[in-house]
Amino acid sequence: MTTAATSSDAYTLRSARPDDLDAIVGLIGELADFEHLTHLMDVTPEKLLPHLFGERPVCEAFVAEHDSGTVVAFALTFTNFSTFLGKPGMYLEDLYVQPAHRGAGLGKRMLTHLARIAIARDYGRFEWCVLDWNENAIRFYEKMGATIMPDWRLCRLTGDALARFKG
Repeated sequence: MTTAATSSDAYTLRSARPDDLDAIVGLIGELADFEHLTHLMDVTPEKLLPHLFGERPVCEAFVAEHDSGTVVAFALTFTNFSTFLGKPGMYLEDLYVQPAHRGAGLGKRMLTHLARIAIARDYGRFEWCVLDWNENAIRFYEKMGATIMPDWRLCRLTGDALARFKG
């Protein structure tokens, strides 16, 4: 069993590379298990490859690598757009830190890293969703200064519903 590092200094944050895909998909599987959504998981390294590193990437991934050389956390983002601000923004689709590496400040460090990227790119906002039952994450995000948007609800079409929704 891996024990948590005493500080986030034991980790290197960096952009993901193609050789990280197996680790990222493994972490996505852990996240799906945590969120009780493994029945929806269909991602593979081969499916993710073109979207992160292909000719026209649609998302970016960042990883935290422990000094041991193991990737222990990831964040996956993509660019969205605010019509009200007239600027692009960064949307954080997922951020996951393995349980054994929590408590070392790594989640905060990753969010700060992403916020700095958003600022450097002159994005108008940095946003993400959190499950309403994940009280620990909600408290963590609020402590970091995030506003939980209670009046907004996420709408989604996927699978058969998306296929039927062609008008």
